[in-house]
Formats: sequence, structure tokens, C-alpha cells
Amino acid sequence: MNLAHLLQRRALQHPQRHAIFSGTQCVASHGEWASRAARVGAHLHAAGLAPGDRVVLFMRNHPRYLELMFGAWWAGLVVVPVNAKLHIKEVQWIVDNSAARWAFVTSDVAPDPAALTGLDGVMDAESAACTAWLEDGAGLPAIEERAPTDTAWLFYTSGTTGRPKGVMITHRNLITMGLTYFNDVDPIAAGDAIAYAAPMSHGAGIYAIPHLMAGARHVVPASGGFDAAELFALGRQLGPLSLFAAPTIVKRIVDEAEAAGLSPAQCGQSFKTIVYGGAPMYAADIQRALRVMGPRFVQIYGQGESPMVGTALGRAHLADASHPRHAERLASVGVAQTPVRIRVAGPDGEPLPAGEVGEVLIQGDSVMAGYWRNPEATAAALRDGWLWTGDMGALDADGFLTLKDRSKDLIISGGSNIYPREVEEVLLTAPGVAEAAVVGAPDPEWGEIVVAFVVPLPGAALDSKVLDAFCLDHIARFKRPKRYEIVDALPKNNYGKVLKTVLRERL
Repeated sequence: MNLAHLLQRRALQHPQRHAIFSGTQCVASHGEWASRAARVGAHLHAAGLAPGDRVVLFMRNHPRYLELMFGAWWAGLVVVPVNAKLHIKEVQWIVDNSAARWAFVTSDVAPDPAALTGLDGVMDAESAACTAWLEDGAGLPAIEERAPTDTAWLFYTSGTTGRPKGVMITHRNLITMGLTYFNDVDPIAAGDAIAYAAPMSHGAGIYAIPHLMAGARHVVPASGGFDAAELFALGRQLGPLSLFAAPTIVKRIVDEAEAAGLSPAQCGQSFKTIVYGGAPMYAADIQRALRVMGPRFVQIYGQGESPMVGTALGRAHLADASHPRHAERLASVGVAQTPVRIRVAGPDGEPLPAGEVGEVLIQGDSVMAGYWRNPEATAAALRDGWLWTGDMGALDADGFLTLKDRSKDLIISGGSNIYPREVEEVLLTAPGVAEAAVVGAPDPEWGEIVVAFVVPLPGAALDSKVLDAFCLDHIARFKRPKRYEIVDALPKNNYGKVLKTVLRERL
């Protein structure tokens, strides 16, 4: 089954129902969304793209994101969503690695589309040419048939080994995710509305699938991003919103509610459900959120390799303050979602007893097909039918998973993944730098911030501002260190490995 059939089904049943909004303005009904997606698919076929070819979406949050994404699927193509915060050099690497044929961009993130090379075409999603693609009177083609195991979403995630890896997410993976939302996260009614305040290139964007299944509305804030006051106002005008948010965003929404003196009931006029994940949420923060805004929160834990599906800590668990282990459960990430099994295992893959810490494993129909053109990484991550997540945790006797640490050196800042080696590799090419080590430091607002320990070459004098400018020229702004510690040497073990635990202790 092709995911585009979900859109066609909804358009056939309710063609006039409002579907996509830019702020408070409806810009597409379900019928219009489907016809525009079909036309995009037809034009991509006419441009020579064949089923299975890759199409990059390097865009800020935009109403056309949904039309172009489903247009690519209509033609049987693979969507390659790219974080709009990435540096153009990082995007080019993804274009090359995925062997993409086409890209849609917005001018704010790609002011010079010609800077992306090796593509058959690059189109500004806000251009007159794109409008013509969406609105012309060409005949509408049939949806390209795809197998459930065909890749639909090629999501680039990184590891501590350096370059990003392309996670092959299939049509079955995403349909599984969509159906799971109803059972384990939140029921959806046709009158509901999902707001895209977090990047549509990540989990927020694929939550379009369950909301399309229900025939709900899709709201892209006029700002194209996150603004707490804007979201409160949108909710009051359009009806209570649902959204996916990193803990940093949740905290700012709660700050806005508290500053405005809103009661939980008044918050309910703007928000139906806030799903949070992507980074740890401190127990004190969720307790405050519940106190200020009421029981409208759900936590999920998943990975790019099992998108949005792993565990869930639902409203009932969060609200059950009388339970003797309520405090422990608030600090957990919940229980296994319906279509998966969760195991905490030792190095041999065997399950560990309740309470013991091991690596978190996931098994089920949400788990990726593998890494794009990377059999070694695939073999390391997928073993005996289980996804080895690299996260460390413990299961209690009731099946609640509590994350303890990460076996990888991943830093999660404001819900965005930052991989130390990417930053270290850039710093090591900076003039005057002999060695560099990057770690995360706790931060009350961002969860973690990036800190770089840098050793100068003999006789060199390093300046933090110069290092910062160098990083900004090579990697995305959100990845650059927020602090630079110039040190004489890095702590190392007998094998010459940098002891990052010692660096973290210094912080």
C-alpha cells in the first residue's frame, strides 16, 4: 500500500472538508490537497523520475510541505526530509549520498538553489513554477503501486562514527506508526487540528499521517515555527490544537501559560494534546506542566529507526498521582506501544531482570528496513529481529522503561540531535587547533548544550569567537558549541582514548 492512498481515500469521502491551514486561513481542502499531490506526482514523472527515486525536501515548515510530500509518494518516490537548520554543505552530502534526483526548497533556507548540485531539478516551493505544478489542469495520474516493504521516507540520522546514516522507513513502518497513535498516544476526531511548530522534517511531520487517517486539520503557524503566544491564539481561533514538541518547547508553552495567568481550563481552549519526546523531560518540569495546564500531555519514546514508536507514557499514567510509584513513572518513558516489544538486554541480547540496566532493544513492524547503502551499520543495529537502539535503560516489574544513559555520545539540545564527532571533525580543521573533544553539559533550558574542549597547536593562540565563526561556516548553527574551553591537554586513558567522562565531570 502506498501512503498516498490515505490521502485519496480521505479526498473521495470528504473532498470539501478543510484540510491544510496557513495560520487561520484554509489553503486546501482534502480534495484540493489530493489533486495538487497528484499533479506534483505527474510533473515529477514527466521530469524523468521513476518509482523509488529520491526527492529532497529542504524547507522550513510550510503548507506546501504536505502537498509536495504526498505528491512524491503519489508518484512512488522516496521522500528525503532534511532539517532546515542544516548548512548547505551538509545538505549537499545528503543529496549525494541518497543519489537524489530532485529537491524542493524554500528560499529562506536555500537562497541560492543552484548551490545544490547533482540534481535533475531544484524548485523553490514558493515560486510561480511550483504554483503552476500544483494548480495546472493536467490529467491526474493513478497512484503508483508500492509494496509495504518499499522505502517511503529516507531519514538521515547521525552516529558517533561521523557521517549521517540514511534510515530506510517503509510504507508499512509509517502506516504502523499512524495506527498506533490512535491506540497508544491519543484518539483523533475529524474536527481536531495538528499544529506544526516543531520541524516537519522530523517526527512532527510524520504525525501528519494519523491525522490524515482521521480526516483532521493540519495547521502550519504563519511564523513557520514555534511561538508560544501564536499557538495559544491559533488554538483559541481554530479549536484546541495537538502538537509534537521537544521538552524545550513544552517548557516555553508552560512559561507562556503561567505568565498569562491562564487556568488549566483556559489552556484547554488552545491545546488538546501535547506529545513530548526527543529528549529527556525532567520530572519536575512535567509536574509543573500538569499543574499549570492540566492533563493534556503524553510522552513518547522512539528513534528515527523506529519513528515515534517505542514506548508511551499516557495521560492516565501521568495523572495517576495516587499510585505508589507515580514519581518513578513520571521519570520513565512509559510502556511498550502496541505493535512493538521492548527488551533491556546485555551484550548477548538476552533479556535482563527487572531493574537491571542494559541496552534498549525494539522489535516490531515500526522498525526500519535498514540503513541506506550501509550493510555494516545495518548488521550492527538489526540483530536477530531486534533494533539495538544504543540507549541504556531499565524496565521495572510493570513494564515501565526508564532511560539511564546513552551508549553513544549523542547530545540532545532542545530536541535536536547533535553528534560530537561531526563538531570535532570541523574543529580539527580550524587553524591552530591540535585536538578537540565535544561533550554535552546539562542546561535548564535546552536540556544539554554543546561544549568543546580545544587544545591549541604549539605557539598558537586560540580565540573562541574565531572558532565560533569557523564552525558557523561549516556546520549548522544549532550544532556549534555554546562554550569553548581552551585547555593544555585532554585527559586520556592508556590507549590514548579521550576520557569524556572526566570532561563531563569538569563541567
